[in-house]
Amino acid sequence: MSDVVRGVVVAHGTMAAGLVSAVREITGLDGEALVPISNKGISPDALAAQVRAGIRGATIVFTDLLSGSCGFAARRSGKDAPDCVIITGVNLPMLLEFAMHRELPLQELVPKILSRARASITASPAHYETHEHRAASGG
Repeated sequence: MSDVVRGVVVAHGTMAAGLVSAVREITGLDGEALVPISNKGISPDALAAQVRAGIRGATIVFTDLLSGSCGFAARRSGKDAPDCVIITGVNLPMLLEFAMHRELPLQELVPKILSRARASITASPAHYETHEHRAASGG
């Protein structure tokens, strides 16, 4: 079995702290298994340094947006880390999937996380969803 995967959540404002707090409340996950980082009040270089410091061994960096300071810092920080994966569009279901299965190797864990995240995005009533959305989410 590989080392347990570490998670870093990088998001605007207090979003990262709120998501990590919710995961800890629901799962009991503690310690540095999932670390929140905010871009609030820091330079892009300082943000990238914080993200880089959070990457240790097999790590998934979750960001709120593909673009913007958080996404750029994540990609910049993870580019030289061979066991680092960047996932954008972070949501609570994907973080719960991470917390429950982080003992899996990255090549198994990442598709599992993405599948859960996509499946968790729905509309009610369902007629607002497109056929493409239902196919992507497994619905």
